[in-house]
Amino acid sequence: MPNLDEDELEILRAYEQGKLHSVATQGELAELRAAARATGIKDRRVNIRLSSGDLSDIQVKALEEGVPYQTLIASVLHKYVTGRLAERPERAAKPPQKRAPKRRSRSAG
Repeated sequence: MPNLDEDELEILRAYEQGKLHSVATQGELAELRAAARATGIKDRRVNIRLSSGDLSDIQVKALEEGVPYQTLIASVLHKYVTGRLAERPERAAKPPQKRAPKRRSRSAG
């Protein structure tokens, strides 16, 4: 189990003690179940070429997340096509920085 902070431990204890109850209506639950079933259906297979470096990075990230790398790839693609993939501000592309002009070296002559 990953390291949990105090708030997460409190939630886990409440869940284990049966103190948490759903606030969703039966209609909402039915919609969520239908969406989960539709999302879980993987009826197509694709083959893609990736650079060795990208694949290695994906596999490392998948290990960190505790999921198979194929599942991570499918999740990222799903989030992208549904418009839910967002860049983190610290990883967003930075505008090119202006460089100071190079100084000519003076030759003793």
